[in-house]
Amino acid sequence: MPKTSRRLAFVASALVALALTATACSDPEAENEVVTSDGQSFDLSPEQSTRVRVDKVDDIAAKVPQAIRDRGTLIVTGAGGTAPPLRFYASDDKTIVGSEVDFSYLVADILGLKVDLKVADWSQNFVKIDSGENDVFISNVTVTEERKDKYDFATYRLDNLAFEAKKDSGWKVDGRKDVAGKKIGVGSGTNQEQLLVDWNEQNVAEGLAPAEIVYYQNAADYYLALGSGRIDGYFGPNPSSVYHAATSGETEIVGTFSGAGDALQGEIGVLTKKDNGLIEAVNEAINHAIEDGSYQKVIDRWGLQTEAVTTSEVNPAGLPRTDA
Repeated sequence: MPKTSRRLAFVASALVALALTATACSDPEAENEVVTSDGQSFDLSPEQSTRVRVDKVDDIAAKVPQAIRDRGTLIVTGAGGTAPPLRFYASDDKTIVGSEVDFSYLVADILGLKVDLKVADWSQNFVKIDSGENDVFISNVTVTEERKDKYDFATYRLDNLAFEAKKDSGWKVDGRKDVAGKKIGVGSGTNQEQLLVDWNEQNVAEGLAPAEIVYYQNAADYYLALGSGRIDGYFGPNPSSVYHAATSGETEIVGTFSGAGDALQGEIGVLTKKDNGLIEAVNEAINHAIEDGSYQKVIDRWGLQTEAVTTSEVNPAGLPRTDA
């Protein structure tokens, strides 16, 4: 999961440019929509008129802690500008939208609560959960064994990573040996960085050249470096890479991997403070949405078909401890 900052609002401006080239420039609403060559559309508008909304489910809502029910809101924290389609700024450069926001509304609707969206830098999101200032952290948060010491999770998406390269590069990444000697952009403090570091150690032990790991400040910088040939590839969250490749037409996915590596399928979950009484209701809300089809509608709306789960689990096996 990336360590991001509000500086990623720049990505939204890039999206407007993408929208103008991906849709008919004569359309006055073009800047609010991106349509890919295969017909997948992405709503970049602040209004989000096609967002999936559902009704309250009384027996699930009754399991929400009384203090939250009395308040009537679900306070959701997350990153401000994670690369689309996850959680990013709309075409007005100030409204947070994306799949993670839609999942927030889906859960809150079922729980009979209004959504109160908050934005914070990556590390500060955990602090705000620790303090009880915010109820849930929904922003592409991977389940890890270390995080489970302090937090509860209800899963709602698979955690997949992708290598993105310039279109027609001829490069395919089927395993760690395929990155030897390559220059690869990756976010600092992320699962993908750790996986790349592990691969480098194994490759060097076998006499192969390590990949050169390159860091930039935000997603837009990675894509500029990729387009100019300063890096061979960008290793990031699969949904964002799929989105960028589809909308830019300049890159392609050359390899995908679980965020947990070869041993485990990583999963993304709604994070709450451990034992605060909220995770059961969140878990049941997600499973209800899966059963009634509204979950799939959110998945389809943001092109996340390869990330879908068939059931939400509470605190499943997470990424192994890094100090093990």
